[in-house]
Amino acid sequence: MSRMQGEMLPLMMTHTQLRTNPAGKISAVKPSGPGLFLVGFCSVRYGLALILHLCNFSIYTQQMNLSIAITAMVNHTEASSQPNSSTEQPSMDSLGSWNETLKEAKALAPVYDWSPEIQGVLLSSLNYGSFLAPIPTGYVAGIFGAKYVVGVGLFVSSVLTLFLPLAADAGLALLIVFRVIQGIAQVMVLTGQYSIWVRWAPPLERSQLTTLAGSGSLLGTFVVLLVGGLLCQTIGWPYIFYIFGGIGCACCLLWFPLVYNDPGSHPFISTSEKRFIVCSLAQQDCSPGWSLPIKAMIKSLPLWAIVVSYFCEYWLFNTIMAYTPTYISSVLQASPKDSGILSALPFLVGCISIVLGGLLADFLLSRKVLRLIIIRKVFSATGVFFSSMFLVPLPWVRSSQGATMAFLVLSAASSSFCESGALVNFLDIAPRYAGFLKGLLQVFAHISGAISPTVAGVFISQDSNAEFGWRNVFLVAAAIDIVGLIFYLIFARAEVQDWAKEEALTHF
Repeated sequence: MSRMQGEMLPLMMTHTQLRTNPAGKISAVKPSGPGLFLVGFCSVRYGLALILHLCNFSIYTQQMNLSIAITAMVNHTEASSQPNSSTEQPSMDSLGSWNETLKEAKALAPVYDWSPEIQGVLLSSLNYGSFLAPIPTGYVAGIFGAKYVVGVGLFVSSVLTLFLPLAADAGLALLIVFRVIQGIAQVMVLTGQYSIWVRWAPPLERSQLTTLAGSGSLLGTFVVLLVGGLLCQTIGWPYIFYIFGGIGCACCLLWFPLVYNDPGSHPFISTSEKRFIVCSLAQQDCSPGWSLPIKAMIKSLPLWAIVVSYFCEYWLFNTIMAYTPTYISSVLQASPKDSGILSALPFLVGCISIVLGGLLADFLLSRKVLRLIIIRKVFSATGVFFSSMFLVPLPWVRSSQGATMAFLVLSAASSSFCESGALVNFLDIAPRYAGFLKGLLQVFAHISGAISPTVAGVFISQDSNAEFGWRNVFLVAAAIDIVGLIFYLIFARAEVQDWAKEEALTHF
């Protein structure tokens, strides 16, 4: 594949021209028309995006596999952990089917006497190290390169996934330790990968490359929701860990030999593609520095606009991630089989929408239809406004399964546009500190993820008929998201900030 790329690219890159600007610097002119996609998708940088897509796919399946497997791992798991989760209780046929499914699954593998409190600790343990890991991970990836940071994180998480069934047999303490280490390793992958795009993504392709890589997370969520219950029922819950841990190890075999920190060190990249990337990034100061302008960052309103957006947008995202299966099973009273399929559907549509949004954003930028800051704000506004608009009416259409699923799918599809808006904006304002900033932003995303499901659970548990509880959950999530959007629209910028152009004297 690499040899074929080397033969084809010099011919295709004739569409790419180099020109000298008034300042005397060489810059690349990106091709337009049909040749644009031919040149792009037969290139090393798009191959890198596909490999990262697989890595994100693997990491998200490993994040959610215990949530699926735990129903078959314990002796007693209540079908409805929240007695007031709907106005009507699930039918006896539905409960009977669910109990039969659990009995079949438990006959294939060991079961454990874990109380609901212990189960909560196990599910939460993945995040215990997540609050501390993103910032140092991003900083180290920015200085030393992301290849080994991401690769080691993926390898450790995948190997630990393979050994989780043995850890469960050995004891609860070992299982929790494995999960904590696994969470830190996954942060290394999710945070460190953005340092790669600082040196690999031309400005006119930044949205589509990052969204193509990031869409693997939603695809992984879709797949594990779709097949996790079936695996538990047919061959036993340990195979959820074996299969998805094995996929992660296979990704490592692709990652280490094929991924390099920058085009200059890649042995298989063509000279024309290397020249195109280097010239495209020539106008930006992308070289990382040991020093961090902490005071300037704290005073930077454009950076705070992105921070607030991360917190608010992830509030809604984490609420949907945590409660979509519960909402479908309790409110729509779907059978266990149908519940998995319906819960997975919004994430599949979101995966497709992320890629399409990235392509559209870069198309608008390359054709100079809109300025970069306008693109970031329009995509953020579209994602926040329409996702909230489709989410808020859900309690009023709960009597119709079709309408409910349509609103959930449309909300997931529209929220995906934020990936080409505020969520990637940090690469525009401070490319040299991209790794550190991504780590900082991940901290706020994790804080939001720790608070939002808890708040949603309080609303639902306090309402006697749950209709008003779900309404409050969706209203609060939408309101927080819109407040964050307003702050972002006022203070967001897309040009490189002064504090990111040269190394400061304030050290980390």
